[in-house]
Amino acid sequence: MKFITLISILLFPTKDVYAHGMSESDKAKIVEAGYLEYVELGATHMLTGYDHLLFLFGVLFFLYKFSDILKFITAFTLGHSLTLILATILGIKANYFLIDAVIALTVCYKGFDNLEGFEKYLGIKSPNLLAMVFYFGLIHGFGLSTRLQQLPLPKEGLIGRILSFNLGVELGQIAALSAMLLLLAGWRKRDSFKTFSKASNCLLVFLGGLLFIMQLHGYSHSRYSDEFPLNKDDHFHAHEEMKKTPETSALRDYPKKFELNPSVHSHADGEPHSH
Repeated sequence: MKFITLISILLFPTKDVYAHGMSESDKAKIVEAGYLEYVELGATHMLTGYDHLLFLFGVLFFLYKFSDILKFITAFTLGHSLTLILATILGIKANYFLIDAVIALTVCYKGFDNLEGFEKYLGIKSPNLLAMVFYFGLIHGFGLSTRLQQLPLPKEGLIGRILSFNLGVELGQIAALSAMLLLLAGWRKRDSFKTFSKASNCLLVFLGGLLFIMQLHGYSHSRYSDEFPLNKDDHFHAHEEMKKTPETSALRDYPKKFELNPSVHSHADGEPHSH
């Protein structure tokens, strides 16, 4: 875990970019929101869900027939709708960084499968793709549920709001799929499709791996915050010390200054102060 922490600090300076979570504005807006607002939130969440979109792009990459596209997208939709609805109704929760890390691995899986990695590198037949898309849909739906449960969901009309959010997810998915299909349909007519198809799926594997590290970094921040060199409080005090003794401070040449929201507190029987 310390190795992951070190690598992730070098690559990703903050944890705010790890996942498409529910912002404070989402939480504030949704308190008295109706069904239409939940539909809008679901659509927005899917359209900004880069991990979901990368996986879907990988699924569609080598699908040419409309019947195949419909079959696989239906399997994915059934999977993610099932866990999104049931997990939210039952209040089943998990650390969303870990769930999103698993979702990132599904992106790696699809890119690896598109490269015929199972046959070429493992010497085995590729698992049934339709079944895998359904199973992965269950994982993606659980990830959506963990995000939805970040909101202050009301008890009254809960099922209706969950279904509205899910409807929004489906509408966002349809919009994203339409754009992907148009892109792929036009690209397949060009010689560059065959030339760059391998590179594109290698990129899928790379991006999935990158997202996986990002999510583990986020988990490290949330679970092992003491292992990081400086937390927010330490950052503030370090820069306060720099102001007092600019000539002797070890951090005098540090380029960034941190602006933190004020909060009055004290440390180890010290004087109360604010940030």
